[in-house]
Amino acid sequence: MTHLRPLALLALALGGCVPALPQGAAREANTEVPDVFHGEAPDPSNAAELDWRELLGDPNLIALVEEALAHNQELNIAVQEVFIARAEVMGRRGEIMPQLSVGAGAGLERVGEHTSQGRSDEMAGLDPNLPSYSFGLYASWEIDIWNRLRNLADAASYRYLATVEGRRLMTTMIVAEIARLYYELMALDRQLEVVRRSVALQESALDVVRLQWQAGHTTSLAVARFDAELAEFQGRRAELQQRVVETENQINFMVGRFPQSVARSSEHLMEMRPAPLTTGLPSDLLTHRPDVRAAELRMAAAHLDVEAARARYFPSLSIEGGVGFSSVDIMRLVETPGSVFYSIFAGLTAPLLNRSQITAGYYSADAAQRQAVIEYERAILNAYIEVVNQVNLVDNLAASFRARERRVTRLHESVDIATRLFNAARADYLEVLTARRDSLDAELELIETKQRQLTAVVGLYQALGGGWRTAQTSGGDEP
Repeated sequence: MTHLRPLALLALALGGCVPALPQGAAREANTEVPDVFHGEAPDPSNAAELDWRELLGDPNLIALVEEALAHNQELNIAVQEVFIARAEVMGRRGEIMPQLSVGAGAGLERVGEHTSQGRSDEMAGLDPNLPSYSFGLYASWEIDIWNRLRNLADAASYRYLATVEGRRLMTTMIVAEIARLYYELMALDRQLEVVRRSVALQESALDVVRLQWQAGHTTSLAVARFDAELAEFQGRRAELQQRVVETENQINFMVGRFPQSVARSSEHLMEMRPAPLTTGLPSDLLTHRPDVRAAELRMAAAHLDVEAARARYFPSLSIEGGVGFSSVDIMRLVETPGSVFYSIFAGLTAPLLNRSQITAGYYSADAAQRQAVIEYERAILNAYIEVVNQVNLVDNLAASFRARERRVTRLHESVDIATRLFNAARADYLEVLTARRDSLDAELELIETKQRQLTAVVGLYQALGGGWRTAQTSGGDEP
């Protein structure tokens, strides 16, 4: 092998001329985050570690989420992405190992009479049409001296793990979306109940006004205005009925089933209290948020891609060989040692001219690595902002609910007062209509605020990175 040493040194010298990157060396990602999410002292406990069943509580909602996690089409597509990535890892690992194959062949060859081979065959008395039979084992192996293949395999492993995080992210999204739709459906049921009650009261009020008009105590204008207000309430009732149907079917689609009634306990909506959640430390987002974890893994994979692209400038060493039987006479194919053949060849190659394709791949991998670093930092920033927004939303909705609850109480009182005054001919009918409309709007807004409160808590839970753990994995990652 000493005669290969000069060739190896030459190939190493030629391959080692790696061009400088246009943007210089890539920087490390900045993972620093503020110490707290808001002005309060941080609580080390983190609600993201809770099982989503413990957070949701409602048996009907839990059953819907479990069914969605089993049959949701988008989640099942994400599962197949995981299997695809796993197969890619298997393929990359296989490239590192030697390749061994078995082969057999039969053929016929005729060489020109005026060639050296033809003259030799003629002198040996061989048939000009010379058959050939062979079978044996053949091996090839690219020795990964620069870790190019291993880096590609490790990069594929990181991307596989990123798809696992992508599936977890999809799980958190499904848990949060099913909960949001479920609370919306409950709120629509309560709003529909309020509107139906308002329609019934307005129908009774219209009958009273008609009697007053017939008795000459009011004008036909009052009858027309009460009737118009009744039509408005009936229109709202029809719109809410349609929204109930659409929301039910949104849930059915998420669950992966055809339209059917969705079991729920809407009568308890206004008594439900948002669960208090602890946010933990902002640094917890790096381990709890699946999207942040996936971005980190993709960044690690991109770094290895750069190393693999750089290794293409260096010489590659490959070994090929074979052993078996070969003969021009099939009856003597397995005779030993006359029909035995073997070969072994070691080759060292390095790019010399026209390396633009390698350089383009190297520069492209470097740019992709820089993108991955920025995307990782953006994922961290986005996660922190989402938590801050949701924390403030939970607090502000609590204050909003208290104010709207007081407004509903006062408007109910104003409806009673306006109705009594109108019946006693001491108030105009417009005051009654205005009071009833304001009361209806306020009650509908109160129900909507309650829905938003419950949804905001689920949104905070999702923003913290909760929703993909179960009771078996709440202390760590899934197996």
